Parts: sequence; structure tokens; C-alpha cells
Amino acid sequence: MQQLPEAKADPHSEPILELANIRHSYAGNPALRGISLDVARGEFLTLLGPSGSGKSTLLRVIAGLEEPDSVGQMRLDGHDIRKLPANLRNVSTVFQHFALFPHMTVGQNVEYSLRLRKVPQDLRRQRAEEALALVRLEGKYERRIHQLSGGERQRVALARSLVMGPDVLLLDEPLGALDERLRLDMQLELIELRRKTGGTFILVTHSQEEAITMSDRIVLMRSGAIEQVGTPRDLFGSPETEFAARFMGVENVLRGTLAAMSGRRAEVRVGDQIIVGRAVGDVARMGPGDAVFVAIRAEHVHVGAGGGAANTLRGTDGAPIYKGRFSDVTYRSAVGSLVARLGDADQRAPKHADLSFSPEHCIVGVVDRGKLA
Repeated sequence: MQQLPEAKADPHSEPILELANIRHSYAGNPALRGISLDVARGEFLTLLGPSGSGKSTLLRVIAGLEEPDSVGQMRLDGHDIRKLPANLRNVSTVFQHFALFPHMTVGQNVEYSLRLRKVPQDLRRQRAEEALALVRLEGKYERRIHQLSGGERQRVALARSLVMGPDVLLLDEPLGALDERLRLDMQLELIELRRKTGGTFILVTHSQEEAITMSDRIVLMRSGAIEQVGTPRDLFGSPETEFAARFMGVENVLRGTLAAMSGRRAEVRVGDQIIVGRAVGDVARMGPGDAVFVAIRAEHVHVGAGGGAANTLRGTDGAPIYKGRFSDVTYRSAVGSLVARLGDADQRAPKHADLSFSPEHCIVGVVDRGKLA
């Protein structure tokens, strides 16, 4: 198996995968609503979203396991693959439940696809050993699958997919069946594997933590459409819609109406209060009175004297919840419930306090991008 150089995705390079206007439905129910997306060579791209958002369907369409209702373009490494069957597409898929053959050895599992393609036995063995070395399973060629741990079985599944030298490695929630500690370890394994091979990985997951940890770029999907695309920092720090903010785990999301705009500085009326924040996405296209949301992460809500901050509210009836390394305290305020995070879990939370947050850490975005289309 060819050892590729270590590489980092170049977002400006020619894409390895080009998708345009992919539509698909099940029994008349839309699953993909005109998906268009380019994937850079060497990129770790994550398709993120809740169940039913279309992410696994899109992966199956790329793999050739699902034939879309219509597609404008689907090119892999410059070649049109719209009519190409799955076995002739140079992609490989790792599934959640591994799909390993228990009656075969580790090595036989890894070289199975090579045997189907009539690769000579000596070369099959060599390439399988190289793939096992990539996933740190040297010396395990003759082991039986039942002798391996869950993490080792996952690495065998990865080696089996890598042995063909795919243009794109497709990962369909591959960590979903692992316990939490093993899942965290395998995240690091996948990051290191991509670094070693320089390959192009497309991951499907519903876990925003997985997506943020591993990705160069995240495609957040909702109801068969793309909600937002960006780096992990973009999605975490600047969610552009209310759905994106809530899905990315922002604790404080409030609805209001736009009162005034100056550049990217937005004033939002929430109840009888004016909150000042940083406008993102399509808010620049909106006018006074339009519905918007404001979002503030709990760690950015300061508990104590407001000190004349632009956004200061009185919090009452603080109810702390112990989270191990920190405590989250929910306060009642003039704009509704606000959650503040105390970095010291043993810190005593005041029952009543001023709550303040800076405009820079207060995101203002559109409630629903579809209403602007």
C-alpha cells in the first residue's frame, strides 16, 4: 500500500470530491434537498446533525450504496461517478458496527477486498501488514476477531478500509458503539491516522464534541439541507441560526427583535431589555423589528458586580448544578432564565447577583435562515 506523505488539507486546492444539487427522498419524504458541497483533498470533513438530518443518506449516496432521485454533479478526483456502481468507486466505508468476519483472522479480514480483486497472495499479505501497522496493530495478523478489544476491532475495520488506498474514507458514526473512554481514545487515533496518511476523511456523527475535536470543517445538516458550514471555531463560536446555536450546545439562547445595527454591532430587544451583541451570518440583511436570537455560552456570563458592562441583568434564585469540574447556576432574570458557569465547582453560588456578558461574546443571528431564502 502506498504510504502517502503527511499533509494538511488546503481549502484552496482542487477538490477531491464535488457534489452539486443532490436530491433524494424516501416514500415521498425528502431526505436530501439539493445538497451542494466540495471536499478538499486531504480534508477531514464532518457531516454533523441530529437523526433524520440526511447526513448518513448523503454518505451512502457518495459511496454508491444509495441512488439519488437526481444529481447535478458528482465528481471524484476529477471523474464523473454519477453512474458508477459502488464497487467501482474508489471510496471505502467504515460502519458503526464494524461488520468484521468472526471466522477469519485479523489479516484475512483486512485483505478480504484485495482477495475479491484477485490481488496475488504475497502482495495481499504485504499490504495488509502495512495497513495494520498504520493503525498500530503490528503482530496481530493471525489473531481472531473475538480475541480483540472493541478499540482493536475498530482499528481492524479502519485497516480493512485503508488497504485499498481509497480517494476518500467514509466514516459512518464509527465510534457510536464504543464506551466513552474508548471513544475519546479513538478520536485521537483518527486524527493521528489522517495526519499519517494525508487522506481525505468524511465523518458522519451526531456528536458536536466529536466534530469539534476532529474536523478541519463541519457541515451542519438539518432536515436534508445544509444549515451552516465552517471550521470548528466558526460553528462553536459563531453559530448563525437558532438551530445551530442550540445544536452546538449554547446554554443561553433567547429570542428578540432587532432594534438597531451599526456594522456588526447589533442591538436586540428582548422583553423590555436591550441586549448588545455581535451580528453573524445573514443578520446584515435584516432590519429593525425582524426576529433574531441572541446566544451566550454559560462560561461567558460573569457573576458579580456588573461594573457598567453593556449587558448587565439582575439574577435571582440561583440554582446550582454540580458538573464535576464546574457548576452551572441557573438564574431568573428580566429576559428569562440565564445559566452562568462557575469554574470552581466548590465555589458558593450567590443566590442573587448581577449577571453580565460582553457584546463580543453575545451572538446575534437569524432564527431561521429559510425565511430569508
